Amino acid sequence: MIQQITRGIKISIETNFEGTFYKNYRVHFAFGYQVTIENQSKDSVQLSSRFWKIKDALNRTEIVEGEGVIGKKPVLKPGESHTYKSGCLLTSPFGAMSGFYSMINFTSSRKFRVAIPSFKLSAPFALN
Repeated sequence: MIQQITRGIKISIETNFEGTFYKNYRVHFAFGYQVTIENQSKDSVQLSSRFWKIKDALNRTEIVEGEGVIGKKPVLKPGESHTYKSGCLLTSPFGAMSGFYSMINFTSSRKFRVAIPSFKLSAPFALN
């Protein structure tokens, strides 16, 4: 598990390899990840958007950004958490993801970014 705290918001990530399949005559490697966002601050916050940088071992980079996470913009009061699952496809058995969430602090009405720590994606069969 990978964890990081930014401004009282703790991000925890667990990954797993889902399998391989062919798409458009190319092999793809499917990875799943579970993210838990925990509010350890004293203020209520809302996740408004996400930004992901996904890299594979072939040095390809994909940028994914948009509102919320899996169609939700969770509001987290102090001590609350939100967990969701998602996934990505790579064209190699290794890769990494990182990024940030844009959040709003309801007490100060200020926007801020919460770092998503870099985490590795690796197919177990490709490891020594």
